[in-house]
Amino acid sequence: MAQANTLGDTEDFATLLDEMMGADTGFAGSVVTGRVIRIDDDVAVVDVGLKSEGRVPLKEFAPQGMKPEVKPGDMVELFIERYEDRDGAIVLSREKARREEAWTLLEKAAAAQVRVNGIIFGRVKGGFTVDLGGAVAFLPGSQVDIRPVRDVGPLMGMSQPFQILKMDRARGNIVVSRRAVLEETRAEQRSELIQGLKEGMILDGVVKNITDYGAFVDLGGVDGLLHVTDIAWRRINHPSEALTIGMPVKVQVVRFNQETQRISLGMKQLMSDPWDGVAIKYPVSGKFAGRVTNITDYGAFVELEPGVEGLVHVSEMSWTKKNVHPGKIVATSEQVDVLILDVDEPKRRISLGLKQAQGNPWEVFQDANPPGSIIEGEIRNITEFGLFIGIAADVDGMVHMSDISWDVQGEQAMAAYQKGQIVKAKVLDVDVEKERISLGIKQLEADPAAEVLDRIRKGDIVNCTVTKVEANGIEVKVEEILTGFIRRAELARDRQDQRPEKYAIGEIVEAKIVAVDRAARRLSLTVKGKEVEEEREAMKEFGSVDSGASLGDILGAAIRRQREMAGKE
Repeated sequence: MAQANTLGDTEDFATLLDEMMGADTGFAGSVVTGRVIRIDDDVAVVDVGLKSEGRVPLKEFAPQGMKPEVKPGDMVELFIERYEDRDGAIVLSREKARREEAWTLLEKAAAAQVRVNGIIFGRVKGGFTVDLGGAVAFLPGSQVDIRPVRDVGPLMGMSQPFQILKMDRARGNIVVSRRAVLEETRAEQRSELIQGLKEGMILDGVVKNITDYGAFVDLGGVDGLLHVTDIAWRRINHPSEALTIGMPVKVQVVRFNQETQRISLGMKQLMSDPWDGVAIKYPVSGKFAGRVTNITDYGAFVELEPGVEGLVHVSEMSWTKKNVHPGKIVATSEQVDVLILDVDEPKRRISLGLKQAQGNPWEVFQDANPPGSIIEGEIRNITEFGLFIGIAADVDGMVHMSDISWDVQGEQAMAAYQKGQIVKAKVLDVDVEKERISLGIKQLEADPAAEVLDRIRKGDIVNCTVTKVEANGIEVKVEEILTGFIRRAELARDRQDQRPEKYAIGEIVEAKIVAVDRAARRLSLTVKGKEVEEEREAMKEFGSVDSGASLGDILGAAIRRQREMAGKE
């Protein structure tokens, strides 16, 4: 019980002491001026003219993040929090003194809607903290700038103007805006810029936004459109290839509509036009290197230099690849050699040739393999009229079915060959304009019928061997090499004897040559003509029927004489 009383007396004594030490003397809560006596480590000892000195932390003499500049002898204003603490010292605060002073000034500025200067020194949820000369204000993230700011680092620690949006001294709340100051300044600049804006003016701006068709540039209070075609003379597929958001640019006012206040800007207009004198720089038939910038269904665009492009039409892309999409011949960004075909400087058009810069493969082949040369290649295709042999990367030569064999007919001769087979052939002809190369396989060997063809003539009487009997005539062989045909009407002089079936295969027939087809190695023959000629010769030699001799006598004499001559031979 006595112990409890002792504890109670102690608590009452402490309470009484606190009340006595903190008793209102009339100084607490007021702002006084004091002189710095000395600096002890991280505190300043200040004399405010009372019975004891006060101690103030040095950090209170400077804004957040800055070094305090205070020294002995300086006069400073301080806020008296308590007249005496338990140690008998006066509790002072430089920060609260600055805050009280700042609040008074800020209230006046808010009432007059005047801007105030502050320093952004910290980041909090939803925004930032700003030191307004001792009073701490809140800067919402949406009020930092007109546009969203990704990095606030450059703005921190720098004195700049703010607009007070709201103040509550009782709660100690201040809300400020930097955006309001910028918008007001922007409106002033916009009005001033619009009034003096003229086409042709050169201005400095900052890329504000990028779209597929261009970029919006902030000219200092007003935006202008920089179309993608006006960024550079060279081809730009998307503005992001040349511009980035926040990038400073120098632009020229291309068009300005006073009514709609729309501003069209250009960057390439500040550069020299690469098309000036392009006909001299790129003469027709000149060969140049370029870069493929764009591929379409009808061709490919090739950049000869930044801003100067020419079109390679699909028909001028390859000597051998016909009806092929340009994308299968060249690729975007590929470096290629082209030939200048035509230059239209006023229309800013250049026609280019890709295949012309590579050389005509048929001319190249003709120079290397004139007619008579022997080549070797793979059979790439077999058609109903011949064989196609690969003789270069994309160039084929054709062996017509009639040039495969001297002895075997075309279709039968083709049956001896198959796709993929390697064969030799002789170059017969090269037609560069028609892009054709004629080859022959049979020409690798001498024509076995050449000697016979050189020897026989039209009108000669020859012995033929029947090889085939047909309804319209008979097929024969002459000297076992040349093929001939005797039509039904030419088998005999008398109509009743013009019957093919009376002949047997292997039978020897004497006939007269009517025509010689050296290319086809074929003869046209007649038995009827031979008989008529023999009759005419007999009549001439042995007399006519009118002289008393019968036709049988005349022919009989002629036949006997012919036999006698044959016997002598």
